[in-house]
Amino acid sequence: MALQTQLLKKALAEAHPRLAHHLHKLTFSAFSSSSPASAQPSLVFPPFDYHPTPYNGPRADQVWEKRKKFLGPSLFHFYQKPLNIVEGKMQYLFDEDGKRYLDAFAGIVTVSCGHCHPDIVNAVIEQTKLLQHATTIYLHHAITDFAEALASKMPGNLKVVYFVNSGSEANELAMLMARLYTGNLGMLSLRNAYHGGSSSTIGLTALKTWKYPIPEGEIHHVVNPDPYRGVFGSDAKLYAKDVQDHLDYGSSGNVAGFIAETIQGVGGAVELAPGYLKLVYDIVRKAGGVCIADEVQTGFGRTGSHYWGFETQGVIPDIVTMAKGIGNGLPLGAVVTTAEIASVLSQKIQFNTFGGNPVCSAGGLAVLKVLDKEKRQAHCSDVGSHLLERLRALQQRHEIIGDVRGRGLMVGVELVTDRAEKTPAKDETSVLFEKMRARSSSWKRWTTWECF
Repeated sequence: MALQTQLLKKALAEAHPRLAHHLHKLTFSAFSSSSPASAQPSLVFPPFDYHPTPYNGPRADQVWEKRKKFLGPSLFHFYQKPLNIVEGKMQYLFDEDGKRYLDAFAGIVTVSCGHCHPDIVNAVIEQTKLLQHATTIYLHHAITDFAEALASKMPGNLKVVYFVNSGSEANELAMLMARLYTGNLGMLSLRNAYHGGSSSTIGLTALKTWKYPIPEGEIHHVVNPDPYRGVFGSDAKLYAKDVQDHLDYGSSGNVAGFIAETIQGVGGAVELAPGYLKLVYDIVRKAGGVCIADEVQTGFGRTGSHYWGFETQGVIPDIVTMAKGIGNGLPLGAVVTTAEIASVLSQKIQFNTFGGNPVCSAGGLAVLKVLDKEKRQAHCSDVGSHLLERLRALQQRHEIIGDVRGRGLMVGVELVTDRAEKTPAKDETSVLFEKMRARSSSWKRWTTWECF
C-alpha cells in the first residue's frame, strides 16, 4: 500500500505540479497525524463484539470480470481497486478478507439503523415466512400499520401515504400529483439538485453528470441558494426574488410545483440559505403551485436537529417524498400528502405492484421503531456536532479545507486549492479518497459524511 500511495502521488504530481505542496498537506493534516506518508497506520477501531463469517465466495477480480461482462457499462465504482464488500454489521463493513471498514457512506445515505440490525432482519424474516407478496387489491395489516406509523411522524394534514420502491419513483409520483392537482404543467427545481434518474425525474435533476440529452418537458431550474458558492451568498431574499423573476418573465405566471432537498445530497451536502424555503413556498403557492420536499436523504432524523429536513426551514410542504433511510436497505419509498391532493389520483387507477408489499412494510415499520427506541435522531445530533466541531478545527489550521457544512450526520467538507477563488481540489480529493480507504474507512467521493 505504501508503494501504491507513492505511485499515485508521483503520477498526480507529474500531471499537476501544484499537487506536490497539497499532497504534503493532505498527508499531514487531513488525518491529524504526524506519521509520514510511507507509514500510515490503519485506524484503530474501538472493540466490536462481532466476527464476520469466513468468506469463501468469488474474489474481487472474479466479481469485477463478471460485472464488466454481464452488467451495464454505465455502472461506476469507487477507488482505484474496487472493494469487494461481503458482509455488514451495524456501522461496519467487511471485505473478502474480513477487513473491517467504518461505513461513513451509509449505503448512499440509506442505512439509517445499522447494517443487518437484528430487529429489522427479524421483522423481514418473520413476515417472509408468512406471506412474501400480496398487492393492495387484497387487505393486509402490514401496509396499513406502516402507513399509520409513518403518518404519525408527519406535521399538519400530511396523512395520506402512497408506497413505492425508490426515491425516483416517489418524486415522479409527486410531480404527477402536482400537475393533476393544479392543472398546470411547469415544475421548478434548484440548480445542483438531484431528484432521480428516471426519464421523468431526470428533468428535475440539475447536475450534468446525471443527465442524458432527452426531452425534459416543462421543468425549469432556478438559482441555487448555496451559502458557500451561490451568487448571493446566504441572502435568502435575493434567491427568492430569482424565483419570482422566473415566474414573471420565464413562465405564464402559473406553476404546478416546486421541489427541493433541504440539504442537497448528491450536490455536495449543500444546505439551503436560512429562511429560503419559507419565502419560496409563499411565492409558489401564490402562483398556483404546490410545494414538494424531497426527504430521500435528509429524512428520518439524519439532520439531528429535526426528524424531517424541511423542519429546519420552518415550513410544512404539500407533498413529501422519501426513500433510502425509510427501509434501511429495503427497496422502499413513499409519498405523503394531504387527502385533498391525494384524491386527484382517483380519477384513474393508480397501482404499484410492489409498493408497500408485506415484507417491505414489515421492515419499514421495524425501522421506525428502531429509530425511536435507539434515539437515532439524538445520536445524529450528538455525533454530528462533535464531527462538525473537529472538522472546523481542522479547517482553521489547513487552507485546503474551504468549507465545512451540514447538520447532524449529513455533513460535507469541500477541498479547494485556493480559498479566495474556491478552486475545487479535484486531484487532491482523489488522493485523500484513496488514503481513507487505506485507513479502513469507506467515504463518499463527492465529499459528504453520512454515517447513521
